[in-house]
Amino acid sequence: MVEEIELLQYWDVLRKRWMIVVALPLIAALTSGVISFFVIKPVYQSSTTLIVGKKASEPGQDAAKNLENSVLQANQQLAKTYAMIAQSRTVEQNVIKDLNLPLTVEELDSMISINPVKTTEILEIQVTNTNSELAASIANTMAQEFTKAVIEIKKVDSVSIVDTAVIPDKPIKPRKTLNVLIAFVVGLMTSLGLVFLLEYLDNTVKTSSDVEKLLGIPVLGIIPDYEMGN
Repeated sequence: MVEEIELLQYWDVLRKRWMIVVALPLIAALTSGVISFFVIKPVYQSSTTLIVGKKASEPGQDAAKNLENSVLQANQQLAKTYAMIAQSRTVEQNVIKDLNLPLTVEELDSMISINPVKTTEILEIQVTNTNSELAASIANTMAQEFTKAVIEIKKVDSVSIVDTAVIPDKPIKPRKTLNVLIAFVVGLMTSLGLVFLLEYLDNTVKTSSDVEKLLGIPVLGIIPDYEMGN
């Protein structure tokens, strides 16, 4: 019974200030939608993957079957070294020169992520940019310049491109729908907190139960609000 009374009290509080509960989440969702759809520039990501290692000893056979275990393990251990070479100043300067980019090395470097794939010889080069075509071009040029650099520096037998970078058709961010949903939920939680805070700060007497709590005496009767007819 006590729980039912408390729930009714909560419901009365929400019903009394329902405009705040409804308006604040809608405003937050609308604001997030406008920013996500019209203000924030979409960011695209394109990637290429490569294998650095020893050539297959017998052409026509699956290369993975011909690699010796010792060579495979050595190439895996060298993956971090290859990643450093791929993201080196020399490689990035050559990419800027090849594509005639109006960027500094630091600006280009912030767009690039080199990820050695665990337990494999594969190296992934990811590029993010607000221009989808440019992201793919930078990724492919990075692969070409990395190939030249690693062959010259490490004297490896081969660098094979597994997947070339393609122009992405969808941005990776902003995640517009998710942003709107998050804004709505945050707005709803904020509105509920605000409603109960306003109720807590409101010390006016509104009901008979408020009188009982304030004076500590029972209410014997209530005078209804009655208007005399003409």
